[in-house]
This record gives sequence, structure tokens and C-alpha cells, in this order.
Amino acid sequence: MNPRLDLLQPYPFERLRKLFAGVTPAPSKRPIALSIGEPRHPTPPLVLEALAGAGAGLANYPMTAGVPALREAIAAWLARRNRLPPLDPATQVLPTLGSREALFAFAQTVVDASRPGATVVVPNPFYQIYEGAALLAGARPWYVNGAPDRNFAHDWDAVPEQVWERTQLLYVCSPDNPTGRVVTGDEWRRLFALADRHGFVIAADECYAEVYFDEDHPPMSALAAARADGRDDYRSLLVFGSLSKRSNAPGLRSGYVAGDPALVRAFLLYRTYHGSAMSAAVAAASIAAWNDEVHVVENRRKYAQKFATLAPRLASALPCTMPDAAFYLWARTPIDDTEFARRLYAEENVVVLPGSFLARESGGVNPGAGRVRIALVAEHAECAEAIERVVSFAARL
Repeated sequence: MNPRLDLLQPYPFERLRKLFAGVTPAPSKRPIALSIGEPRHPTPPLVLEALAGAGAGLANYPMTAGVPALREAIAAWLARRNRLPPLDPATQVLPTLGSREALFAFAQTVVDASRPGATVVVPNPFYQIYEGAALLAGARPWYVNGAPDRNFAHDWDAVPEQVWERTQLLYVCSPDNPTGRVVTGDEWRRLFALADRHGFVIAADECYAEVYFDEDHPPMSALAAARADGRDDYRSLLVFGSLSKRSNAPGLRSGYVAGDPALVRAFLLYRTYHGSAMSAAVAAASIAAWNDEVHVVENRRKYAQKFATLAPRLASALPCTMPDAAFYLWARTPIDDTEFARRLYAEENVVVLPGSFLARESGGVNPGAGRVRIALVAEHAECAEAIERVVSFAARL
């Protein structure tokens, strides 16, 4: 067996199952899960129709590079969405099977474990795939805590110079999971300068970027930040996105990477052997989704409505602030976060995710401790009922 497998820590939802072992939730209350970021608004009919109508594509092996029409659709959408000059679909865009597998596989592509002290820098708290990807690539993760007093901004300047010198890959999540914070243009400029100085590459995870609350102010993409910084070649940058949150299609497993042609080329080579190729049927459904914005606007309207009413209601019982984007509330708990989650499940049959499960101790603290992540992914009525139960529970503490 690969000895690096022993370095992996239990996934947050495995830890949650162990936390709830032996607990019998209140039988009089229907179960409501706010723990997992799985979109539960209906998948748009146009996606389902395109998928159903492309069954003939199952008779052929898919191409690792993806069908040209899909690469063109993604490139055109990226240009429209971010007000960019057209990207080259052949060299700057590559379809992926969602963002999760791509975020993992990219570390296997770019990390050179033979270099002493190979390091991957990750935000803290973080999407657990970043850590697993780093460890299995033979690198050491370095955790950069988010600061609650700075809207959970990460203090990149606190990373020692000798750590940056060993760094080969930096993961950035914007909008952030779990805090919903969006990285600013000034921060991107700082990170680009660090990448140039130390020779590492940046993986910008933007899978939540199409869930925001003001149609006139979408979150800034790292691609747009790069152009604003004069990096017209997107050097050292690869952006990751998907249709899971944007189009309520997490089971479609459809996403993309875009950016530096040299990184796209290397990633395509890796994927040729890795075997991650999208079927023609999924590609057809993806093209339909990327070419339509009406369903995305309606999706955002639903999220905006939920957050406008439910975020203040939760804040009346648990300290939390409106996120910049994404569909999570990152609430502070009056007791230990794991105890809070366990008792909430027992008394109210509502599941939330302890924040400590999403972070690692760094600098003597676990920046997720004392918080819970609440995913407002269900329809409004179900989310409202769950929040009322959380408020009622918190009042009894």
C-alpha cells in the first residue's frame, strides 16, 4: 500500500458520523441536514433535456481534452462573466469531472516531491481535498489561518519567507468555504507577486463564485485579477470551476480549469493517463448549462431571499455575519462546536457541521473551533424551519 495513505485524516463527514454514534434524535421532528454543501434546488430542465438527448454519445470513448464545443462554451462564458478578452479554448481551457477531482489531480501534476521540503500552502479552515492532495503528492501542507477580526481574511504575510521558498502550490478558495469571503484585488496582486518571486503556482477554487447576492457585483475571479495586474498570459495560475453550485447539478460532475497554457498542457498530459474524460452526453448537458444564464439568475434569487431573512434570524441567537457569497453561514457557538452539533442533532434533529472538523491546529489554535457551518441549500421553507429549531436550541443553552 502507498504509505502516504496513512497520513490522511478522517473526512469531516466520517467524523460527524462518529460524533453522532449512539445518539437518537428527537423522533417527533423530521430530520433536516444543513451540514453538506450539496445544492438542492431543482436541476434546470434544459440540462436534463440535453443529457437525455445525447445518449448516442455513450457509444464512443470520450476525449480527455473534451469536445471542442464544450471548451468553446466554457471559454465564451468565462469571457462574458469576467469581462475578459476571449480565452483560447484549445490551450487555456480544459473540461473536468467537477472541481473536486481536478483540485486533487492538479497537485499530483505540479508537485515535485523529490525537492526537499516540498510544501503546499492552504487556507485554514479549508476544503479537505487540498490537504489530501498535498499529502498524497508527497508535500507538506502549511496552514494559513483566517482572522475573524478581518472578515476571515488570511494573513499571507505571516507565512515565513523560508516556507514560501519551499512552496510549490498555493490553494486559494474564493468565495471561501466555509466563511464565504471573497479575495480582494489587492490580495490577488500580493499573491501573484509571491508566486513570481518564489516560483509556485496558484490553484484558485471558484466553485462557489456563481452564488452571490448582488447581481451588479459578482465576486472577482482570479482571471480578472490577473488581467488587472497585467498578467495577460495568466502565468502560474489555474482557475477551477464547476456546474454543481451554479446550475444545481452536483451529480453531473462537470467543471473546468482555465488559465496558464503551460499548466493546462501539463494537466492534460497527466489526465491522459489518469483517465478523467467527460462523456459526450455530459458534455452536451454542460454546453446547455454554460450557454444559459436565466436559470443561474433564478438560482441566485432563491439564495438571496433565504439569506435576507434567515441570516438575521440566526444572528439573533448565534453571532454570524452575512457572507460575501456562497451558501454557508459560519456561526459562532456558545459551547464547544462538537457538543453544540451533537446536542442540536439529539434535541432538534438538525445536522450542522462542527467548524473544528474543517480546520487544523496552526499557531496553537484551530480557527474552526467554536463555530459551525450551516448550509442553506434546501428550499426556503425547510431552511426556515431548521433555523427556527437552531434558534430555539440556542436559547436553551
